[in-house]
Amino acid sequence: MDTDPEHIQDGRRRKGEQRRRLLVEATMRVIERDGAGSVSQRRVAAEAGVPPSSVTYYYDSVDDLLVATLTRVNDSYVELVGGLGTGDEGLAALARIIAPADEEARAHLVAECELFLMAARRPAMRPEIERWSATLDAFLAPYTTAPVRRIGVANAIEGMFLRGAYSGAYAPGPEEVHRVLRLLLDRPDE
Repeated sequence: MDTDPEHIQDGRRRKGEQRRRLLVEATMRVIERDGAGSVSQRRVAAEAGVPPSSVTYYYDSVDDLLVATLTRVNDSYVELVGGLGTGDEGLAALARIIAPADEEARAHLVAECELFLMAARRPAMRPEIERWSATLDAFLAPYTTAPVRRIGVANAIEGMFLRGAYSGAYAPGPEEVHRVLRLLLDRPDE
């Protein structure tokens, strides 16, 4: 089912999807600014400029709102990584995704990482971790047939995402991330 509001013909469903998207985007802004622990239905409603009843109409709980937000974040990453292709160009494109371009991108990355870390403790969010892991493994499969190497490179990628989130000026740039990925993948499987 297409959830892009622009492609929904039924006016009520389209309005509902637009409102859900608005609330998820507002949730991300709250997390970027104040952290995931500050998310409440009232704060999200205020950020979105809607009455609190709108949030409770679409999301029964803050957990439901956080699951929807993580799912939307993950949808973006799964789509991006799925379209990167292979070869050195694919690695370079992945490096550009991993390395934050500016402070605004870094703030968004911090919020995304916070959601992923929160998923470790919330069972309703864990399927998104599994979906991301499967996407990353599928991306790496053309580069190496060794499952252990794919796990290691995936762990390095996730570590570089985290480093980008917390290191600021010391975060690796796209060129450095690209070199690391090539170093990890440019040797024969053992």
